[in-house]
Amino acid sequence: MLQTFNKVPIAQLTSWASKHTLPSDTLVLEASGNTFDVVRKLRAVGLNALVLESVFIGKLKESHANNDRISATRIARAYLCGNAKTVWVPDYLTQQRRDLFHAHRKAVKGVTAANNSLSSYLSDNGVRLEKSLLELARDQRRDTLFKTRTWNPIQTQILEIRLLELDYHIELAGRLASLVAQQVLQDPKLLELTRLCGIRDVIAFAIGAIVGDINRFKSPKSLVKYAGLNPAFDDSGKGTWSGGIKGHGRRDLRSLLIEAGHALLRSSNHPNSDWARKLLGRKSEVSLVVAALARKLITQVWYSLMGRTKPMEEVSRPMTQKIGKIISRVGKEGLKKLGITRKDARQQALEILRTRKPGRQYALRDQPPVPDSGTPTQPPVDDAGLSLPASALAT
Repeated sequence: MLQTFNKVPIAQLTSWASKHTLPSDTLVLEASGNTFDVVRKLRAVGLNALVLESVFIGKLKESHANNDRISATRIARAYLCGNAKTVWVPDYLTQQRRDLFHAHRKAVKGVTAANNSLSSYLSDNGVRLEKSLLELARDQRRDTLFKTRTWNPIQTQILEIRLLELDYHIELAGRLASLVAQQVLQDPKLLELTRLCGIRDVIAFAIGAIVGDINRFKSPKSLVKYAGLNPAFDDSGKGTWSGGIKGHGRRDLRSLLIEAGHALLRSSNHPNSDWARKLLGRKSEVSLVVAALARKLITQVWYSLMGRTKPMEEVSRPMTQKIGKIISRVGKEGLKKLGITRKDARQQALEILRTRKPGRQYALRDQPPVPDSGTPTQPPVDDAGLSLPASALAT
């Protein structure tokens, strides 16, 4: 007998599922706002719950008649027919990182929008600044604006409001960037990604947040396809078509890798950049070479996350400078929350890069790591098994 339940409260979902379903049943849900949280709760009580891609399911929606009951039947039929793709459900740590990543990207866009809005207002009033406001300190921005010309009372208030908006977005983006850098310093796998030329704290953190569990990608090609860096093609009958890398894969991850590819192409004395310049000499197309660099880079990311890289025997000067920039982005307040000084943070980060082995965990401590003697004391770990300092657990 087919039975339908409608309007079940979220608070009663797990008890309802335990009462009306069997452990052998499969529960399928369409990807939406709180789907991942619902699936985690169902799996916690021993039920098999899956999430289906919303793009395909949404195309099956009938325009003239639709409700939750009809949608539930449509989702079940799509799954039984094998046409709907299953979406990976991120763990709690990956979900937190994704939330932080999206918040940081939104804050960066907010800074750009506020700065462009203020620059547009100045341009409308015949003012062109020699230096960008983003390069100035907070007090310098105000002094620079009000010294350019004489403003009437209404214009003065408008400028003050726009300055408040710009200052807010800059401070928000700075705090989120500090938190991103802290996460990279605390996770040995993310920190090791910074060994790759073109990747620093933001891109390393984005890879960890978007990719999540690297074991779900069996080969570098599967990760390349996930990022959408494999060319599209259509070969059917007599017609053959090959396209670019747009329209499929994770656009947010792909855009960051393309950004890293541009940085690689501008760098010097690196095997990847030398290879890219030779390719540019043959192809004479920058976009193609940058995409090829991004593909090579994500392949190296797969090997790094799988623990198939060798420890650094000697830390180069560019790597030391990169670590210093990451610590600078953490800031004084971030280092204080971690309970560590700048000098110790640098020493421990470099020590992790020199001695890290697959499966070994590290934690930021008040003192640099020392050789083990006897049975080591295990530091506290989070939900994903990553070692964390006690001060980080309290934040």
